[in-house]
Amino acid sequence: MPRWKKFGRIDGLINNAGAAAPFGFDDDDEAKLDHMLEVNLRAPYRLIRAALPYLRTSGSGRIVNITSLAGIRYKRGSPGYAITKFAAMGLSSAARGLLWDDGIRVTVVAPGPVNTNMMPQVGGLEREDVTQPETIADLVALMLAMPNNASAATVPINAVYEPLP
Repeated sequence: MPRWKKFGRIDGLINNAGAAAPFGFDDDDEAKLDHMLEVNLRAPYRLIRAALPYLRTSGSGRIVNITSLAGIRYKRGSPGYAITKFAAMGLSSAARGLLWDDGIRVTVVAPGPVNTNMMPQVGGLEREDVTQPETIADLVALMLAMPNNASAATVPINAVYEPLP
């Protein structure tokens, strides 16, 4: 039995799945872009829709979408990945505005390189020099625990200095 059925409620939703693939403007086959859109945009959208009635019932539901700094600015890597992460930022912004009056707070945690299997080679950084998954988990826990009168819209995280817009 799913836990939400056992307890009868959902207090928070964390969308943390992601897909990355090389895809640029010269690529004729859009299969990689479609896959990234499916995982990085459509899946969080569908999960938000499925959890929404339960989050509304709680009166203080939380949604945390893990995106990427690639969704705030394009610096390097796959343009297709950046496009899908910018779209995920738009999804989060729309949900934040539309669900606010229902007591639901939406936060984006937007890390740069994290020590996972998705980590690209970044300027010769070693895995221990980039953000660790535990740090992301701690930030997500903080966002879930914040009261309704304190909300963070976007939390950018990076292991290297980078001026952001």
